[in-house]
Amino acid sequence: MCHRGTPVKCGQTIRLTHVNTGRNLHSHYFTSPLSSNQEVSAFGEDGEGDNLDEWTVQCGGSVWQREEAVRFLHTATEALLSVTGEQYGRPIHGQREVHAMAGSSQHSLWKAMEGIYMKPSESPLGSRDYSHPQHTEF
Repeated sequence: MCHRGTPVKCGQTIRLTHVNTGRNLHSHYFTSPLSSNQEVSAFGEDGEGDNLDEWTVQCGGSVWQREEAVRFLHTATEALLSVTGEQYGRPIHGQREVHAMAGSSQHSLWKAMEGIYMKPSESPLGSRDYSHPQHTEF
């Protein structure tokens, strides 16, 4: 079970679920349209999906710290979540392509920049529980 505010451990497998759509960050062995890397998309409904929605958090300590840059390793394909700068012209002009790549670089480092941060001891109203693998909302 995962409660909001529960620390995410380095090496833990998680699902990243978009709050508004309920879809998970997903990847598979398809080629991404702009960079020809590995495609990353949204999949599932209400946080439910499949094993291709699972990402392993790579960080330096015991838990992912707010200020720390981390990497997300796609568990099934062993590619790293990345963004290298390719931008779509349509349908959303200027939207960057997020994809997965085999090698690590500065393009595969991610850092939490916005949001509401809760201490692990807090139990906010409306918190949601999920079963394994644990989910993180983005």
